[in-house]
Amino acid sequence: MGDFDIQIKGGTVVDGTRVPRYRADVWIKDGKIAQVGGRAPGFAKKVIDADGLIVAPGFVDLHTHYDAQIRWDPYCTISGWHGVTSVVLGNCGFGFAPCKPDFRDRSMLTMTRTEAIPYTSMKQGMNWDWETIPQYLDSLDRAPKGVNCIQYMPTASLMTYVMGLEAAKTRPATEAERAEMRRLLAEGLEAGLCGFSIQRLGKHSGQADYDGSPMVTDTMCDEDILNLAQVLRERDEGFIEITQDTGHVKEDRAFVARLVQEARRPVLFQAVAASRHDGEIHRRTLRWIEELRAQGLPIFGQAGTLRAGFGFTLEHWNLYDIVPAWREMTTGTKEEKLRKMRDPNLRAEAKAERWTRALDKNAAGIGGRIVRLVVQYLNDQPELDKYLGKSVGQIAEEEGKHPIDVMLDLAIATDLKAEFLTPVQKFNPDYIAEIINTSMYTFPGVSDGGAHTKFFTGGAFTTDFLCWMVRDEQKVTLEEAHFRMSALPAHAAGFRDRGVLREGAWADVVVYDLDGLGIEPQWIGDIAHDLPGGEWRRIKRAKGYRSIIVNGEETFSEGKCTGATPGKLLRHGRASV
Repeated sequence: MGDFDIQIKGGTVVDGTRVPRYRADVWIKDGKIAQVGGRAPGFAKKVIDADGLIVAPGFVDLHTHYDAQIRWDPYCTISGWHGVTSVVLGNCGFGFAPCKPDFRDRSMLTMTRTEAIPYTSMKQGMNWDWETIPQYLDSLDRAPKGVNCIQYMPTASLMTYVMGLEAAKTRPATEAERAEMRRLLAEGLEAGLCGFSIQRLGKHSGQADYDGSPMVTDTMCDEDILNLAQVLRERDEGFIEITQDTGHVKEDRAFVARLVQEARRPVLFQAVAASRHDGEIHRRTLRWIEELRAQGLPIFGQAGTLRAGFGFTLEHWNLYDIVPAWREMTTGTKEEKLRKMRDPNLRAEAKAERWTRALDKNAAGIGGRIVRLVVQYLNDQPELDKYLGKSVGQIAEEEGKHPIDVMLDLAIATDLKAEFLTPVQKFNPDYIAEIINTSMYTFPGVSDGGAHTKFFTGGAFTTDFLCWMVRDEQKVTLEEAHFRMSALPAHAAGFRDRGVLREGAWADVVVYDLDGLGIEPQWIGDIAHDLPGGEWRRIKRAKGYRSIIVNGEETFSEGKCTGATPGKLLRHGRASV
């Protein structure tokens, strides 16, 4: 058999298949796992001492928005720091292809709001050398990558390309347009796309477009979606990612069921989320998934499991978009935002009980309740120091003001630089464990890696899950955790020979110290000025990872990047050798 490239020596193997952990050496050659256990013939060029460490498959992150960032950051950090070795791009229907040359700028502007990716970074960091999906995939193939990736057809981009933006937002497609969309999706699948994606949140979408209007997919009609599902069914390939609130809306659930029936291909639904006190919220969704599964329909639930806070200013905030008045106040140039925040009519509407209730109901995913937000920074203005460290609710009480007025007044007084933090919250580990342990069809995720860069750090979900649910709470076994973060998502998304440590599989591997595993900082991310154009983002570093290996090459060793870029675009979920 000859010499090997890497020997991972003396570690505890958790291979992703749920078999009990065991101690064994892992030998890697030519990008693949050559042998697990026993004495191998020959020597390895590199030996990684894994004594006392866990050796497991690299994590598969199915919900990311690294579409722009992968062009300047091959490792898709922060996910790449936290053991993620494969990502899926083009989630929620958003992306950069197909795209006519004269629409590139508008395409990037969309992403500045709906996924909060800085425009300057996209403008400087992306070299647009494509129009069509096949051209885009070829471009992605050529780009240096430190992780593997597969790509959805972003449905918003497809509809805009075929219909034009105005038409795509205001009417159903014609039969001719539907035929053209089917043709382009088939052409994309032929070139290696993994399926298509949509966000469907209605006219009061929580993730609106650059101008505050809903995204194209938010209001698209059922028939336009089912039209694309036909293509997957006819070809018997690909899968669908859908972001849709089905918590209480019977019609929405019925539509997702119809979509799975029409496509007869896997649908990845998000999100399955747990509240702190009401177990019925996640159980209702789990029961619905089980009902569809009982009918033979292939649906999976992506679970929101991350413990993370938000730190944000109203200059960059977009997660109150479900409220029309907030959407209006946080849209436009800085000057326009300041002017609108002073408008008494907009303020009155934002304070209307139905809208304050809506924000409270969605608090878990949008930074917490406004009254509990803590004032963290006030633009170094000494006259405002008395507010630092207080909650918005406390200031409102002391000054006899509405909490929303407090927030807006502080934002205006600081030229939109006032920073608000989610206080450290409690989460319900029993409910998170229930989502994972009681259903065969769920996995942690919804990291949103690469999105909401100035106030969210979901790419650390893998490390958090192992620290919290496995090590500290001991509510999910190590074997189950690795199955749910590697093998199951790889299977759901059509990755071939990924997500498990077995002989012949691709060598995507993490080696880590479970006791030493951690996130720095744990709650709100640090600020790093490391994006193109001098832009900044929030980051969380990982600690405890001895080695991260992609296709048989180390990308990180002892937390330091090696500079290797062995990642591949996986067309049809496969690596072209």
